[in-house]
Amino acid sequence: MRRIDEITSEIEAPFVAVDLAAFDHNAQDMVRRAAGVPIRIATKSVRCRELITRALRMDGYSGLMCYSLAEALWLHAEGLSDDLLVAYPTADCSALRELAANPAAAAAISVMVDSIDHLDLIDAAVGRDRPDIRLCVEVDASWRPVPGVHIGTRRSPLHTPAQVRRFAEAAQRRAGFQLVGLMAYEGQIAGLGDAPPGRPLRGALLRGIQRRSAAELAQRRAAVVREVREVADLEFVNGGGTGSLERTAVEDGIITEVAAGSGLIGPTLFDAYRAFQPRPAVLYALPVVHRPAGRIATLFGGGYIASGPPGADRVPAPHWPEGLGLLGAEGAGEVQTPVTGAAARGLRIGDRVWFRHSKAGELAERFNRYHLVDGGVSAVEEVPTYRGEGRSFG
Repeated sequence: MRRIDEITSEIEAPFVAVDLAAFDHNAQDMVRRAAGVPIRIATKSVRCRELITRALRMDGYSGLMCYSLAEALWLHAEGLSDDLLVAYPTADCSALRELAANPAAAAAISVMVDSIDHLDLIDAAVGRDRPDIRLCVEVDASWRPVPGVHIGTRRSPLHTPAQVRRFAEAAQRRAGFQLVGLMAYEGQIAGLGDAPPGRPLRGALLRGIQRRSAAELAQRRAAVVREVREVADLEFVNGGGTGSLERTAVEDGIITEVAAGSGLIGPTLFDAYRAFQPRPAVLYALPVVHRPAGRIATLFGGGYIASGPPGADRVPAPHWPEGLGLLGAEGAGEVQTPVTGAAARGLRIGDRVWFRHSKAGELAERFNRYHLVDGGVSAVEEVPTYRGEGRSFG
């Protein structure tokens, strides 16, 4: 970290630095964990075209999973990929009309659906005289061990193989659509660290739940794929996430690709996983602007709280100098962030403190540009984030 600080010493804080050596290490480690199964990059977790392109150039990565249809249309127009999957159903009628008016984009982009209402909305938005719209059906990957218990994200209503088949048959009967893929995201496995710091009992409980959920999902996903392949010629079956690459990739003959993005960045939420440990690749620096006490330095801005359930794991963490922590009474604030600890005694006005964000892509919504630090040389390249290109898809 000292090397990054020295190389960027002439850059005015606040700013974001990307350690390209750490980014490349993380990308290669995810390929190792995926064990030959192609990785579709979850762009929401990166939100910087230069970094997305860098990962796409590496062996083992193929295609993009986009946050929204508008994002997919933009990235396709910019030439990043001709294989784009929109991870969430869309109600963006303007983007649907743009898709339908562009045969090249319609051939490259698959939209997510899980109900007839989605098909009705698309028809209402763009009419019937259009290129076929490529469809991917989302399957609910949550675990339901007993009636009334739901463990996982609240997404698709399609849970059983029979439900998915009925919807696939209905989609196949509709003119103007082509069913090409299935997706099942196991958030209760991929998105929850199985070794939460200081909570060994919770960790043991999570590991037990995840083992049972993974076993149930593997069987159900295989049944879903068998049912749908009798109805449609599937091009891909997508599953997994950064936190579950190993588990999902072993579903041989079922899964054709996995999705991941956050593991490229290495945010603090992944500190709670036992199976892998990405290196911190994206960090931000804040300047010291107050010295209210010997063991306290107050920094400018920095309160970039992550989305999700409120809690300590959604708060950014001081990374360097080592030994700094936040004040319980203030935390990380919009206009100031006090840090405390022995290392604070050596901080002067104008010095920088480096932080890691809790999540991967959300930091790009705060900064117009990232500063890429290349290996061990004193080279810094400035590249725009989505925000820096005037793009926001939230």
